[in-house]
Amino acid sequence: MKFSGTITVQAPRAQVYKALRDARLFASCVEGVGELAETGPDAYSALFETKVAYMKFAFKVAVEVVRADEPREIEAKIEGTPLGIVGRLTATSLTRLSEMGGGTRIDYDVEASLTGKLGSLGQPVLRSKAKELERQFAARLGAAFAAPASGGASAP
Repeated sequence: MKFSGTITVQAPRAQVYKALRDARLFASCVEGVGELAETGPDAYSALFETKVAYMKFAFKVAVEVVRADEPREIEAKIEGTPLGIVGRLTATSLTRLSEMGGGTRIDYDVEASLTGKLGSLGQPVLRSKAKELERQFAARLGAAFAAPASGGASAP
């Protein structure tokens, strides 16, 4: 199953790239991510909890950045094991950044494979969930770059 999308952030490409490579900031932009830990160079583990349709899922996730071409592309491999049910999530993601006026356009492609109970939900339900996660991520990432109201610290 393939998911693609575009997000626009009002910040310079180099700054957006650094933010996306900051695992803590990235994780803070994804609803349901907790217990983030660095497991090696460019490798992380986390707990991801979400609700899809009428079911709640928790995954132990491992993410490895397999290629990083600053400030243009980031490629990652994701593997997740759902807690409490049989199944597996494997995915690869490619994120491309390009300059767009004073901001940055983020194009992403995710190729995912789901087995077990989650895989049986069907593509329309999973695509809807992916779009919901994209909207939340875009809003949080945009907020991370918004100018502070009190003129305090600068964006990441």
